[in-house]
Amino acid sequence: MKGLLESMLKLVWGAGGVITLYMFIPWLITRGFGWRVQKKGIGPYTALTFDDGPHPEYTPKLLDLLKEHGIKATFFVLGQSAKKHPAIVQRIHAEGHCLGIHNYTHHSNWIMLPVTISNKHMKRTADTIEEIVGVRPTYYRPPWGILNVFDLFWHRSYRIVLWSAMLGDWFRFQDGDEIKLQNRLRRSIRDGSIVLMHDSGETPGADKRAPSYMLKALSQVLMEYEHDSSRFVRIDELDKIAKSARLKKVSWPKRIIVSSWFAWDRLFARLFGIVSVDQDQTFLKLRIRSYSGNDPLPLTDGTKIERGDQIAELHVDNEMLFQMGMETKSTVQLTVQIIRAMEKHLPIIAQLFETDPKFKEVKGLYGISLLHRGVRSFGFSVIELPRGILFTITKWYLRILMVVIHPQGKTRLRTKREQLVPKIIAISKQDIINRYLGDTKGCV
Repeated sequence: MKGLLESMLKLVWGAGGVITLYMFIPWLITRGFGWRVQKKGIGPYTALTFDDGPHPEYTPKLLDLLKEHGIKATFFVLGQSAKKHPAIVQRIHAEGHCLGIHNYTHHSNWIMLPVTISNKHMKRTADTIEEIVGVRPTYYRPPWGILNVFDLFWHRSYRIVLWSAMLGDWFRFQDGDEIKLQNRLRRSIRDGSIVLMHDSGETPGADKRAPSYMLKALSQVLMEYEHDSSRFVRIDELDKIAKSARLKKVSWPKRIIVSSWFAWDRLFARLFGIVSVDQDQTFLKLRIRSYSGNDPLPLTDGTKIERGDQIAELHVDNEMLFQMGMETKSTVQLTVQIIRAMEKHLPIIAQLFETDPKFKEVKGLYGISLLHRGVRSFGFSVIELPRGILFTITKWYLRILMVVIHPQGKTRLRTKREQLVPKIIAISKQDIINRYLGDTKGCV
């Protein structure tokens, strides 16, 4: 009996190990670290991508809409549907959009053998598309974004594309629900985002009418970008922009460290309720909390923040800061970019302080930073951080962050260590309102 039990446990453990290797590990390293996949770009660009087509009714309507606004997109097509509707595939290609692979039929890679995926889905779909338009696709998105471990190593000739924003446009909708999709789409169009939508509702679990609601929402939102159509690029263009950036020159060890750091950053933000100042302006983030310092903070306008006062704690999007660091060659260039970002965000924060009820009791804006030189020009007071455990932890955290993000981080840490001291930066609520809304009050 004992031997039988041990054998069963080994079998279960072995099956669990296979499942972990085959399914969970690929999800972790692609979603967590972005290894071997493209799930986000850089710069002020957005890639609109459409899965599951071509569809005889909805894809032509989508192409009409994109043509009307002069926008290029990416279509991950099912080989079976492409075979049925070659004229639509030809039109997608002729109008300058990018064609990618989405398997031959909409089956999950978790339930198929690697050779089946390779030959009966990827190769077969690539052959079909090449027969129709004369160009072989090189981008691949697996159905539901699900990969197995072999997909990461076998298909080196394809670039695997996931997404950073999912519209959720395949559900069952009711009339009027396109408003929800509009708002969701507006939030999805951010710097470097890859937005997932669907131009067919024929796949398992989808609502057959869902693409009609997507089209209504997309039509409304694209009208808001009629003077900024260059923001929308094909996935290959977004990929090219990323490859030309210095980010791609980062060594693999550092990329793993950076990816882990950002994963922790996102978890920390979620746990402590840190949110972006604005959906379109994500460089600065805030959370409301009580000031816990023993010493009052005297500000330049005479305000004092005392223990127990409500403050808006200021955080920087470290992922965006890293991208800035990789795209700049000097401290001066990085400083200029940070200043420009601050100039964009502070009026938005002032508006929040003035109008948002959540900030009614907030007394001021507060943060701790190594990059405090120059912040006085924005109205901030720079105050010494009391020595203690918080000072020590913050100092080493920010110094490590400096090495990871700053283009000359290691050099600065070695040569200017004495200058890299964390300090409190703070400005009163009323001061920031007066400075950044004073000139616009009373305007229509």
